[in-house]
Amino acid sequence: MAQVEATTERVVAADPETVFDTLADYSGTRAKLLPEHFSEYEVREGGDGEGTLVHWKLQATSKRVRDCLLEVTEPSDGELVEKDRNSSMVTTWRVTPAGEGTSRVVVTTVWNGAGGIGGFFERTFAPKGLARIYDAVLAKLAAEVEK
Repeated sequence: MAQVEATTERVVAADPETVFDTLADYSGTRAKLLPEHFSEYEVREGGDGEGTLVHWKLQATSKRVRDCLLEVTEPSDGELVEKDRNSSMVTTWRVTPAGEGTSRVVVTTVWNGAGGIGGFFERTFAPKGLARIYDAVLAKLAAEVEK
């Protein structure tokens, strides 16, 4: 099983603290940032960054739906890590300054991929698909914080 990784990033016209706080607001803003690929969104514990437990279903393709139960940690300033209790999937959000009043947001998801021919296709196509999904999240994030 090879590790599969999908990364996307965006520069947002808002300060890093505002951007991070918006991403970490699972009980409020975060649900508004999710595109149609996400369903059954529910905060089960916490709701603001570290200590949050959040559930959603992620429909990556017409046939592939992941039931995600994510534990949120903040291992360092500007970093949110979502670890899925139901799989090996880990998503890391990093928010760093990108100049006067702007922020760079990088989202990286890694998981243990399948073996064999299925794994080949997963490693080939899944990162592009997931990057498109997270690109949509980042576009909504930008629209939210650049108001």
